[in-house]
Amino acid sequence: MSIRFNANEVFLMAERMEQNAAAFYRRAAELNPSEHNQKFLHRLADMEDDHKKTFGAMRGRLGEAAKEATAYDPMDEALLYLETMADTTKAEGAPEKRAQLTGQESMEQILRIAIGLEGQAILFYMGIKDLVPEKLGKGKIDEIIREERSHVVILSKELKGLKK
Repeated sequence: MSIRFNANEVFLMAERMEQNAAAFYRRAAELNPSEHNQKFLHRLADMEDDHKKTFGAMRGRLGEAAKEATAYDPMDEALLYLETMADTTKAEGAPEKRAQLTGQESMEQILRIAIGLEGQAILFYMGIKDLVPEKLGKGKIDEIIREERSHVVILSKELKGLKK
């Protein structure tokens, strides 16, 4: 038996991962003693909130074929499964990484953690794309990957700016 997803399901996971990423930055801000850093981290959290909305809008534009069910789900448990997958990917906003924050991290360390998690998210989406048949919106997953790459660029620029 092979596992298959549709694009709608992958976008739902992407939205959850963005929600988790925003929570990561808010937790980092809560623990950081610097008001300047807190504001910066809240801006990053807001950016992740915006990305969640972007993915929601992209999901809303999917055609019916990309929403076609891939498994029989009489108990409506698929969403719980997708949320669990998103929460355990070890990628962007991983709750595990949020729980490991101590407040002793420098901004450089936080950005490096975030860049690593974004990279893991890209790998996650590249892998899951292979589980989405073409007729169920496989090509739409590239939109998520492009957006995640833009996150890496933004965070890398911020990291570079810290070193000046």
